[in-house]
Parts: sequence; C-alpha cells; structure tokens
Amino acid sequence: MSDSQPNSIAEPSLAAKIEAMLFVSAEPVPVAQLAAALDVSATIVERGLKELDESLAARGLRLQRNAGRVQLTTAPELAQLVERFLGLEATTHLSRAALETLAIIAYQQPCTRPQVDAVRGVNSDGMMKSLLSKGLVQEAGRTDGPGRPILYSTTPEFLQHFGLGSIIELPPLAVAESDEAHNVLLKG
Repeated sequence: MSDSQPNSIAEPSLAAKIEAMLFVSAEPVPVAQLAAALDVSATIVERGLKELDESLAARGLRLQRNAGRVQLTTAPELAQLVERFLGLEATTHLSRAALETLAIIAYQQPCTRPQVDAVRGVNSDGMMKSLLSKGLVQEAGRTDGPGRPILYSTTPEFLQHFGLGSIIELPPLAVAESDEAHNVLLKG
C-alpha cells in the first residue's frame, strides 16, 4: 500500500461531533461550551443541534433542552423498556396536589411559593418539599421583594419525567369558560 493513497475516512459531521460530546457529558451542556469546544459560533452549533435532533427522531435518543443547556436522553416512548431493562422502579406517580403545584411552577416559572399558594388557594409547603426531593423542581434564586422569597423552576428531570424536550413543548393553557365570559364582560 502506498503512502499516496487518499484517506477514505471522511471528517465527521458537525452533528456527529456534537453527539459525541453530549454522549460523554454527565450533565446538560451549555450551547456556548459546545461552540467553544468546536471553535465555531453558537449559531453554527444550533444548526448542528437541529440536524442532530432530526436524525435522532427515528432512534432511541432525543435532545433535551433546559435553561440554555442541552443533553442526550432516552426517547420518552422507550421509558418503560429502559426501566425494565435496568430493573428500576416504575416512574414515580404524583398526587393531584403535586401535579397541580408542578403545573403552576412549570407555566409561571420562576415563581415563589406564595405565588403558588395564591393560585392553589392552599399552603403548598409540603408539595414544594416533595417536588424538590423528587428532583422535579429546583431553587432558581430569590426575588428582590420583602423577605427575598425563593424562586422555583422546573428541572431537566421534570422534562424527562413528562417526555418533553424543552419547556416550550408544554401544551398551551386552556382558558376556562368562566374566564372567557369574564373577559367578554370586561370588554363589552
């Protein structure tokens, strides 16, 4: 074999490079970190992520985005298979009160416990502690208001639990008929 024979191995695509970095990362990765590692702009990384996301659609992995970070996760439709394979307990079931609290946080994040209490009409302290312990919500800072209450937001585990790639995939909030009637009365 001569040294003049061309190398037949092609340069890996941008999507393949991003996939490799996300595969070895234990944590969600900021887009800026991927851009720095690849020595390209964040815009180019976003194009590579879009290409990777499209190629993963027919496979067992998905891209998950949260707070400007991205990671590889298993496809939500394969969760039961993966849990059975790994011998894990079934996905945690949440009570109606926990789901209600979680929904308020997901749609209004970041928000404080008093804001959640105001929507629910009851004290949510126990639900907040439960959701924190399950890793579905996290402390996201503090407000500048009196007492500087803690702000809460959802976590990547929340996205994984509900099979979402990003918080923007949450379904739109339905407006209750009584709210619509109230708005009509105000406008009329």
